[in-house]
Order: sequence, then C-alpha cells, then structure tokens
Amino acid sequence: MTSTAQPPPSSGAREAHPEHLGHVVFITAAAAMGGFLFGYDSSVINGAVEAIRDRYDIGSGTLAQVIAIALIGCAIGAATAGRIADRIGRIRCMQIAATLFTVSAVGSAVPFALWDLALWRCVGGFAIGMASVIGPAYIAEVSPPAYRGRLASFQQAAIVIGIAVSQLVNYGILQLADGEQRGEIGGLEAWQWMLGVMVVPAVLYGLLSFAIPESPRFLISVGRTDRARAVLAEVEGKTVDLDARIEEIDLAMRREHKSTFKDLLGGRLGFLPIVWIGIGLSVFQQLVGINVAFYYSATLWQSVGVDPAGSFFYSFTTSIINIVGTVIAMVLVDRIGRRPLALIGSAGMAIALAFEAWAFSADLVDGRLPETQGVVALIAAHVFVLFFALSWGVVVWVFLGEMFPNRIRAAALGVAASAQWIANWAITASFPSLADWNLSGTYIIYTVFAVLSIPFVLRYVRETKGKALEEMG
Repeated sequence: MTSTAQPPPSSGAREAHPEHLGHVVFITAAAAMGGFLFGYDSSVINGAVEAIRDRYDIGSGTLAQVIAIALIGCAIGAATAGRIADRIGRIRCMQIAATLFTVSAVGSAVPFALWDLALWRCVGGFAIGMASVIGPAYIAEVSPPAYRGRLASFQQAAIVIGIAVSQLVNYGILQLADGEQRGEIGGLEAWQWMLGVMVVPAVLYGLLSFAIPESPRFLISVGRTDRARAVLAEVEGKTVDLDARIEEIDLAMRREHKSTFKDLLGGRLGFLPIVWIGIGLSVFQQLVGINVAFYYSATLWQSVGVDPAGSFFYSFTTSIINIVGTVIAMVLVDRIGRRPLALIGSAGMAIALAFEAWAFSADLVDGRLPETQGVVALIAAHVFVLFFALSWGVVVWVFLGEMFPNRIRAAALGVAASAQWIANWAITASFPSLADWNLSGTYIIYTVFAVLSIPFVLRYVRETKGKALEEMG
C-alpha cells in the first residue's frame, strides 16, 4: 500500500548560512555556560579532597561518597530536565540551573557539617544534570545544520574550559594559602574558597540566559509562531524559506506527539533500540575512567610520590591537554564525522590506559614509582585525556543532541544523560576502594571498556553528520 502522506516542504535549512554567524556563536556560547559550570563544579572538588578528609577525619569510603553524591543529584537533574524544558521552555530551565549553581556554591563554601556539605554538593549536582541535558538540546535546536556539529561542540569545549579554570583557580588559591589546602584566607580555609568561587560564573550564566532567544521548536510547540519565525531568521538566515521551515518543524512535531518517558518504551528490552544506543554511548563515555583524572588526579599523583604542588600542576596540565583535544574535535567533527572520531578515540584511549596499567603495576620505591614507570604514567595519563577529548568527550554530546527523533528527543536525551551520571557515580564512588585493592587492576578494567566501545560503535551507532534534526527517524 502506497503512503499518501505529503512530504514536508523544502525550506533550504540544510544549506542555511546565517547572515550574522557571530550572533549564532554568541547564543551558543551563552547556552554553553551551563557546560562551563558543569566542568567547573565537577572538577573543583579535586582541590578540596584531602582537606575535606582531614577536616572531617573520614576514611576513603566516606570521602568517596561525599565526592560522588553530587552525581546522584546529576542523575536526577538529567532525568527531569527534559520534561521541565518541554513544559516551561529551555531558557527558564537554564535560569533554574543558574540559581541552583549559585546556591550550591555559597552553601558548599560555608558548610556547618559533613552532611551539610554533601547536601549542597547534591544541589549543585542537580544543576549540572539539568545543564547536561538542556545545553546540547538547545544548541542542536538553534544551530543551522551546516554548522551544528561545530556549535554542538561548544558544550564540551565549555566543560573542558571549566575544568581547566577550576584547576587554575585551585592552584592560585593554594599559592595564596602557602600551599596548604586548609590554610586560612580571609577567615575561610583555602578549600572553602575553591568551592565558593563558582558563584561568579553561576551568576554570569543566569544573566546570559536573559540575552538569548528561546528555542524555535519550543516556541512552535506553544503556538508562538511569529517569535519562532524571528528566531529562525536570526539563527538560520533570511535565505531560508521561513514559512516552509516553520511548517517543516510543525509537521514533524504534530506528526509525533510531545515526548514522555512512556514514548521511550518498546521492544523486548524495555526501551526503544535508539534509546539503548544513547544509553550505551553515555555509559561507555564514563566507564573508561575519564573522571578519575578530574576528581582524583591530585590525590592519585600524591599516592605515587608526587608532592602536593606538583600534583596540582599535573592536574592543570591535564586540563590544558583536555582543551587541546576538544579544539581538535571541534575542527574535525563536521569534516570526518562522529563515528570515525569515536573509533580513533577508543583505540587511542585503550593503548594509553594499558600503558598506565603497566606503569602502576610497579612496586613503589620510597613511596614513589620507579623513574621509568613514573614518566610512562604521566605521559600515558595525558595521552589518554587527549584521545578522550578529541573523540568521546565531544562526539557523545553531539550524538545525543542529534540522534533521536523529534518526538522523543528531550525525554531520550534525559534518560541517556541520567545513565551517564549513574555510570559516573559508579566510577567515582568505586575508585578509592579499587585503587586500595589494586591500582593497576583498576586501569585494566578501564582499558577493557575502551576496547569494548569499538565494536559497540561499529555495530550500533549511525553517523548523524550533516542531517537535519527532522530527518532523524
């Protein structure tokens, strides 16, 4: 039986080139401030780990839970952000996240007790979870298809810059405190300043959210067609047939009702296959152990004999490598595609992690790794971060913003991001205990996951390069 459904009108969106690309870049960068806070808040705790352990006199297990509890908030925030964004809009969702980031920064800087610190970390985590969902979704919805891969990369670029800035701020505060994480500055300990400084970018994020337009897809969904037309003219250019473009988007949205969790269900395994693929991408991104480098790197290097100042320095250089890799990904993601980058990254990470596992298998001599293994460990750690940054760090967020059909995009992205935070929590909470058991064995586990990601991508992941969002089926 032949379908009589009419194809959507041709709007020329795939070839759209906005007259003022700089304005589109500004909109994207403002939205990506949520990613900056995501990276900053996730990584800033690295500088406070040992101070928190000392101040509250807690063991590795309890310490890991305090560090990782923010990730529970992340999972909840990610799971609910899609529905919130569909109901009140992407911009309002950003403003809620900015408020929560601000409150978390103040509360974390002046906690009354350990439970209090954990609570504020969880609040900040909820904000991170929201930002991890709303950033990629919003950027994908306001980006012209021809530029979407590079603009979507802004989210990951902002994350890695946030990580690097947090390490630089931590290092600067440590110097002001004469190298003591518990050294006093202006009535507060150094680690409290590290956590509290986040209030500055949090307020900036909130202010920027008032300067950018709402997503045209959300505007169309609530009947504000005239405003959607104006936004599309801003971000896709006046050469696009705007009436046809609105009809194109509206047809896709009317054909498929608003996303809910129920829409994600289907098949023998519970979720639709495309949702499982999104979950798989999210989980593999975390199970290679990347966040060990950002949550525990200072502690890790100190455990193998590097002095505290050196450990903070290596944490910062790792963050710089992270930025370099992200820039490489932003250049390549629309040129060679998402899948090739993911495969290159998986192979590079697997090799680097294997070298780290070998280096950490050596017995410590006077509390330090032997010279050869120490050099290999440092180089391999930086190579691992480089390959992650130029591949999975970027392409997973690009994939999640692009791969789902319109009818389930927000809900599916929320589930995938929530799965990512749960995997992140599992790695973060387990690392101290695994490291006490066998540090080399821990890195072998991460190596195995990097290797397994290769057949996963080859078999299940489709290329999304150059396709309009309405083409995702």
